[in-house]
Amino acid sequence: MRHLVDRFFQHLGIEKGLAANTQQAYRKDLLRFLDYLEKQEISLPEVGEAELTSYIYQLRQGGLSSRSVGRAISCLRSFFRFSLEEGSLSSDPTSHLQSPRFRPKLPHTLSLEEVEKLLSAPAGQSAREVRDKAMLETLYGTGMRVSELVSLPLNFVDLAVGYVRCMGKGSKERIVPLGSSAIFYLKRYLEFSRPRLTGGKLTPYLFVGPKGRPLTRQGFWRMIRAYSLKAGIGKRVTPHTLRHSFATHLLERGADIRSVQMMLGHSDISTTQIYTHIAQEWLKEIYFRYHPRA
Repeated sequence: MRHLVDRFFQHLGIEKGLAANTQQAYRKDLLRFLDYLEKQEISLPEVGEAELTSYIYQLRQGGLSSRSVGRAISCLRSFFRFSLEEGSLSSDPTSHLQSPRFRPKLPHTLSLEEVEKLLSAPAGQSAREVRDKAMLETLYGTGMRVSELVSLPLNFVDLAVGYVRCMGKGSKERIVPLGSSAIFYLKRYLEFSRPRLTGGKLTPYLFVGPKGRPLTRQGFWRMIRAYSLKAGIGKRVTPHTLRHSFATHLLERGADIRSVQMMLGHSDISTTQIYTHIAQEWLKEIYFRYHPRA
């Protein structure tokens, strides 16, 4: 069993090209399922639709969200199909398994005024605050993921032309334009802050901490939370909030959804379409606020 599981995750990483975070989530899902089988004294070849239905019922009873249950089912589908192809099983018990239906949750966004407050929060002249300002401007200016931001190589940014190369999920590369504000603060960071933070140490990363150490996602989460509190924004703000705001503000101002999809790096346009719902809510609010017959 252990060899089968190891080959399955090699398959996900090498052949399917799933991102590391997705692989980690699938590993957690699969190990939870295998632990369930062990406790129930059920071997893998004995698993049928009834056993899977019972397991999914247990997940729901345990308080798992519909989205998490859906991901667990996707993991099991992939695992059993792989096991069938490998010859470890003679049938696929997930062939008739139904994924739960759920309404997509509208992502939280910031208004333009809130974005301006957040971006203005690092107002100091220290090397760290100049770096933080450049990071926030880049995040909102490109809509990239926080994992892409903290691991961004220095040579992936072209300030002369005005673009940044992003390496997204599944090692898919995309080009995103850089606005004048992000370019201005990136230049300031590169000229003033980065040499002081690296201390002369060579590092391939654009954004660095003391002694040239790369930043972590967790560190950036804490940083953006601190600045949102300083700015007096009365809602939970995460790095993904700026990504959501980037997409929503583009669509509100007439950007076409295909272009936004390309900039966000979504492989499926249905993922991007969630932002059109937010834009529609904004238009509705404007209508009822200003139309004389509303």
